[in-house]
Amino acid sequence: MSKQSHHQLRIIGGEWRSRRLRFPAIDGLRPTLDRVRETLFNWLQHDIEGARVLDAFAGSGALGFEALSRGAREVIFLEKNPKAAIQLKENLQTLGAGNAQVWAGDALVWLDQNPEPYDLVFLDPPFGKELLQPALDRLTLLPGALVYVEHESNLTPVFPAHWDEYRCKSTKEFCFRLFTVGEAATEASE
Repeated sequence: MSKQSHHQLRIIGGEWRSRRLRFPAIDGLRPTLDRVRETLFNWLQHDIEGARVLDAFAGSGALGFEALSRGAREVIFLEKNPKAAIQLKENLQTLGAGNAQVWAGDALVWLDQNPEPYDLVFLDPPFGKELLQPALDRLTLLPGALVYVEHESNLTPVFPAHWDEYRCKSTKEFCFRLFTVGEAATEASE
């Protein structure tokens, strides 16, 4: 018998609470842990309804599906791995989610080509691939936007000066943070 090629994640809140979704067994694919998602969405509880969300480096889609379940207006999933992208599309179809789309390709290329702002961005790139800083450098966001970042504990990314860290928790292995985007400093002088 062949080993099962799919794993499952559980949506923890909202309309699809307790629904289980499949995701492929891919090296490095690690859905955000239930307890971390619960903490994050407690932080975001008043900011999800009606939000336009970008789930960059979507992987299993755990964060984007959680946002949809809790009333996000729209979620764009970016995923480079073809198997993971196909599974994201299948899961959206299973849930009947017409307010989401999957872009199967490199998130950094997408960010370069689509500078439109979002209300909420999830940045949880694969660990050890040096993708976080390039993604941070490419984001275009309006004041008031929120950015969730998950990264290895030993990584020290440089965040834009106009981002204010709203919440932060860390373990020995990883750190997760929520930022609010403020007004960018202008270079114009009087």
